[in-house]
Amino acid sequence: MSKDHRAELDRHLAWLEGRMPIRFAKFMGWVRKPSSRLVRVPLAMALIIGGIFSFLPVLGLWMLPLGLILIAQDLPFLQGPMARMLGWIERKWMERKAAKRMS
Repeated sequence: MSKDHRAELDRHLAWLEGRMPIRFAKFMGWVRKPSSRLVRVPLAMALIIGGIFSFLPVLGLWMLPLGLILIAQDLPFLQGPMARMLGWIERKWMERKAAKRMS
């Protein structure tokens, strides 16, 4: 079951990378590689902590889901929930795009 969630998470992240500016997409692709684990885990933890302290200036709530998505690469129990969250985001994105085309 874990491999299915991993594959789904990878597919959603690849879709998301395709919609990012090139510079961010390259960084995200690099950070997702298995060889980048020593950077990915501390970066994910920093983003999660920053998201928790989002009431402070400069930090924001956007940091929490991004940190969870990054750490899910290494924690199988988070892969399913993060894949579902990214699937929901992808569906909403497509629905919004379709609604724009209709109007």
